Amino acid sequence: MTTINESRPAEGLRADDRRDEERHDSTKPLGGIAGWVDDRTGAAKGASVLLKKVFPDHWSFMLGEIAMYSMIVCLLTGAFLTFWFVPSQSLIVYDGSYIPLQGVLVSDAYSSTLDISFDIRGGLLMRQIHHWGALIFIVAVFAHMARVFFTGAFRKPREINWVFGTILSMLACIEGFAGYSLPDDLLSGTGIRAMNGFVQSIPVVGSYVSYFLFGGAFPGEAIVPRLYSVHILLVPAILVGLFTAHILLVFVHKHTQYPGPGRTNNNVVGYPLMPVYIAKAGGFFFMVFGVITLISALFTINPIWAYGPYDPSPVTAGSQPDWYMGFADGALRLLPGWFEFVSWGDFTWSMNIFPGSILLLPVMWGIIGAYPFVEAWVTGDKREHHLLDRPRNAPTRTAIGVAGIVMYCVLFFAAGNDLIAIKLHLSINDITIALRTLFFVGPPIAFWITKRICLSLQRADRQKVLHGRETGTIWRYPDGRFEEIHAPLTPEERWPLVQHEVPEALQISGEKDANGVDSPIARKERLRAKLSHFYFVDRVGPVTPSELAAAHHEHDESHAALPAGEHEAVESSGAGAERESIKADKRLD
Repeated sequence: MTTINESRPAEGLRADDRRDEERHDSTKPLGGIAGWVDDRTGAAKGASVLLKKVFPDHWSFMLGEIAMYSMIVCLLTGAFLTFWFVPSQSLIVYDGSYIPLQGVLVSDAYSSTLDISFDIRGGLLMRQIHHWGALIFIVAVFAHMARVFFTGAFRKPREINWVFGTILSMLACIEGFAGYSLPDDLLSGTGIRAMNGFVQSIPVVGSYVSYFLFGGAFPGEAIVPRLYSVHILLVPAILVGLFTAHILLVFVHKHTQYPGPGRTNNNVVGYPLMPVYIAKAGGFFFMVFGVITLISALFTINPIWAYGPYDPSPVTAGSQPDWYMGFADGALRLLPGWFEFVSWGDFTWSMNIFPGSILLLPVMWGIIGAYPFVEAWVTGDKREHHLLDRPRNAPTRTAIGVAGIVMYCVLFFAAGNDLIAIKLHLSINDITIALRTLFFVGPPIAFWITKRICLSLQRADRQKVLHGRETGTIWRYPDGRFEEIHAPLTPEERWPLVQHEVPEALQISGEKDANGVDSPIARKERLRAKLSHFYFVDRVGPVTPSELAAAHHEHDESHAALPAGEHEAVESSGAGAERESIKADKRLD
């Protein structure tokens, strides 16, 4: 049986098809340029999904946005500066607007930087915005990493994103060093001279690497052009690529969120990208740009005209690197001189320099980047996590983070041991010895104190869930006793305090199989069990439903046994009549 309509000619069928296509085109949601682009790329569907992406609303998520916006500010101002900066160490006689340096032999790089500062309209402000934006960028990256670490946002499936962020933070420091070395002033030249010493301390190949970087003997004429290429091309391209990959993975994995009612691993509670979040993000960008500009307009940074051009003979007294490289300078100052030794007659090992300069950076960032994988191996947790931890609910991880921050701060303060000695009229040797001791003693003490604080806060949360919040209402009994009345928590208030999990420490499995043969993984499992015990030996579990029901039952019985009129209110400050009152339990958990 045929399905062709014999009564309709082919021309009529084609006309109906054309009318259907025109009707379909007229009902498309996009028109104009957007419709034209969608007809040729099919991007409307993807854009629709993207614009409906939901983002949670919390102030700590803005730290990553500050990093991104300050990087954009640096890119914009850096593009402006490239029009006038000359990356050359060729010597010329300065004849610009800054009178104290007129007639002085300077490099093209230094002269062009002075021209930008004094002769280009808005040039000094752009220089300052660029430098302050770089500092705020690195601050925001480190603060964002701290937020991710302490809340456990690096766990599966975000380990790759954590590694990207780790590499990005290291490259940001390298980019900053390359940037402030470009003006070829006395301060930046001193930093490059120190870098040359660091490179030469590399065992065996140090002198060859230095010769390659500087294009000959120090200082040469190649280091500024090479740093310029690294600063405006190589590192920015990698940074932009890593940031793009970082943002794409955030969209793929969906955003993490803090625990609360209705928030699970399977949803995101917040605002869609369009129009709410994109409007907030756009406004926040201009706020960040405005704050950076205000700081740049009010506070001078890197006044190269006060330092003068670089000359290998003098060294600026009290010179300090930018703050993000201070820890490396501090490590150099704390390393003892007797770490340098000679072997095989005339081969010198500069272990008083190499570990604190070249080796410290990859070791430090390598440990940071590997941490998510170490924690996952110790805990054996292979699940996806989209809900963040409260730092108190992961006491060991929080204590490890604080111990690392204390270690970093000790190295940072060591970078200014000479200035501390001068300003406080103390012995620099005593300060150095004290900081060396604190480097090893401070982190364990900080770890122990932080962990005890976290456990105390967990116990306080248990008490609040079981016995309610403090109301400030005091009841006096006939026998003279006073007790504070506690009000029960609402389900919304209780949920963040009880939703978390506290794993138990792993137990060592049998070290021999059924045939009495030693297990090939016994040593590995013993190490894992010991680390798991280290993480979870002090365990304060959340309140279970049965414990909560028992606490309520105990309260109901004690409340029913209390005769009417046997107590008298002497002070009330916040107990609502609509909330049930619960007597405080004197027993500590």
